[in-house]
Amino acid sequence: MKKIVSLILLSVVVICALYYAFIYFVTFSEGVRSGELIKISHKGVIAKTWEGEISQGISGAQIFSFSVLDKDKEVIEKLQEYQGQYVKVSYVERYTTFFWLGDSKYFVTKVQPEQSPHFRK
Repeated sequence: MKKIVSLILLSVVVICALYYAFIYFVTFSEGVRSGELIKISHKGVIAKTWEGEISQGISGAQIFSFSVLDKDKEVIEKLQEYQGQYVKVSYVERYTTFFWLGDSKYFVTKVQPEQSPHFRK
């Protein structure tokens, strides 16, 4: 009986580990978006995550919400620096996420300033 319980417990642990590895390492898509960076915040009660938003329209009707992993400190610093400016971000989309990684399934990996198409000369 102990052997069966041990095998079941080991199977559950292995399945959970494989599920976590799949969610964390396998990406659904990669891409680039640009817009005005309107929000970057560090929020949460149990697990603090970095969350941001980019406005992709003139009226703010199209909002791209994203998360940033804690390990990407350079990206977080640049996002704080470029707050309110037009930026281009590279991101990866995961199938889903865990609450300690972020609210969104889109994770920004790179950010750079961009010239706004509304004010080009």
